[in-house]
Amino acid sequence: MAIHQITSFNGYNSNQKQNRDKYLKPGVILTSAMGVGTALACIAKKQGFSLNPSVIKHTSVKDWAIFRLFDKNRPGRKTIELEEKEIISMASASVAGGLVGGAIFDDKKHFKSKLRESVNQILGNVLVPVACVGGASRLYKAHKEKLLSLMPQLKGTGSFAKNFNKVMKVLPGSVATIVSLGVGIIAGNKVSNFINEKMFHKKVERNIKGSDFAPHVDDLGMAVSLMADKSKGASFIQRIVPLFLCVPGIEAGTHRDK
Repeated sequence: MAIHQITSFNGYNSNQKQNRDKYLKPGVILTSAMGVGTALACIAKKQGFSLNPSVIKHTSVKDWAIFRLFDKNRPGRKTIELEEKEIISMASASVAGGLVGGAIFDDKKHFKSKLRESVNQILGNVLVPVACVGGASRLYKAHKEKLLSLMPQLKGTGSFAKNFNKVMKVLPGSVATIVSLGVGIIAGNKVSNFINEKMFHKKVERNIKGSDFAPHVDDLGMAVSLMADKSKGASFIQRIVPLFLCVPGIEAGTHRDK
């Protein structure tokens, strides 16, 4: 009888664990997205967009704040601007949402490891890269005209000359974006390793993973918005930034120490 009860109890625990594992990632994705969505709504409101359901209902979907793109034929039309502080606020909301999801859908014994990962995500995967890209963007903007004047230009009206000149004009900004983003990712990884060792006393070498690059699409969007002239392409990149900013929250909420 006792053996049967123990077996049943172990089976119950096994089912509980399977259910937690099954619902953990979907649940954390949902709560991270809710965090980012809430922060984005606050940003839209602050930048003058209405959150009134009646107004939204009677507005074309393509003109909603989250979908509206820059239109060169309507240069005065307002679009959401995402720079350093907006990106940091959305990333923080993502991590907060991920932690809530982790607390709800995972065993409480893993919560401390999720807290540690949230610090790593905010500092290593968001703040350091954003600081690097933002600093490079401002530096580039201050010297943009001088840098562009140094780029060779071909004379003529042929398609080759036009394309060559166009590439030369965007090359300095592109190089600055790629270099600063690469430095930010590597530096962020070093910061995460330092935090684990000095703050959490855990010798964990955090190697750069594919998922580490996802949240840096926001940095690319910020760099494009600061370095490039306003365009539909630049505003499109900014529109998908919130989607990628769900990644830090998902990483924090699903994290378990090995």
